[in-house]
Amino acid sequence: MKHDKEIYIPGRGIHFLSSVSRWLVSASAIPRRDPFAFAGLLLYLIFILIALFADSLVTHNPREILFDNNYDLARNLPPGGDHILGTTYSGRDIYSQLVWGSRGALLVGVTAAVWVVTIGTVVGLIAGFFGGLTDTLLMRLADIALGVPFLPFVIVLAAFLNPSQWNVVFGIALLLWPQSARVIRAQVMSLRERAFIEAARATGAGPWRILFVHIAPNILSLSFLYASIAVGWAILTEASISFLGFGPSDSVTWGYMLQDAYASQALGRGQYYWFVPPGLCIIVVVVAGFFISRGYEEILFPKLKD
Repeated sequence: MKHDKEIYIPGRGIHFLSSVSRWLVSASAIPRRDPFAFAGLLLYLIFILIALFADSLVTHNPREILFDNNYDLARNLPPGGDHILGTTYSGRDIYSQLVWGSRGALLVGVTAAVWVVTIGTVVGLIAGFFGGLTDTLLMRLADIALGVPFLPFVIVLAAFLNPSQWNVVFGIALLLWPQSARVIRAQVMSLRERAFIEAARATGAGPWRILFVHIAPNILSLSFLYASIAVGWAILTEASISFLGFGPSDSVTWGYMLQDAYASQALGRGQYYWFVPPGLCIIVVVVAGFFISRGYEEILFPKLKD
């Protein structure tokens, strides 16, 4: 009689889900104990809610040129009345642009973070587990990506392609994945020598099953950590590209607001209510990612808890 190579162990089919669920329970408990993680998650939640309900929160069309009751251009109006943060030199409402810009930041930040972490996690898993020629080729590719100047590359990419937020996401995904891939690779190289991996091999589990069912759940915390960092990097990059004039001209982002304020010499006129709010929003989102990564170090390095 022909037998299957893999020996059946009751309950092994849910090993991956149980490992993930245990990690989620551990991860969800961190914000309740660590003020940094709680503050970061709270800031992210506020940021996400503003982006989701931006349609209801704005008071004017962020791209609309406004006029006063005398049909004069409503430019450089101070905060107050119908304009919470005043108006720009072109007569657009600053508050509405600030709220609407959160959507562009959320889109770029989350999308880029997902791609960066997905590519980095998969490459790190494969390189660390299989080693040999596969590891060498993937790590040399990572070296090439690390050697390319990040911001100039994204600027050139945005200049040659049509200015778009998706081109910024594409450039970020191409160059930022090696950092997470290298760390995850090192962790996988350690995990593959553990006793539970040898036990999985003894039961007849194949390499891909071992990789994604037994090893992958143990590096989820690293992936989550780099995702929180990648969100900040993506938002900073998008703001830099827009500030330098290589961003899409048909969308309102925080970087676009800073570029518009700079071109209109808002600092010279003392219009701090124009460029300070978007700058603070960028800082807050990036700091929130740092707070989350700081708090979740407890998962990665339990010895640092106390």
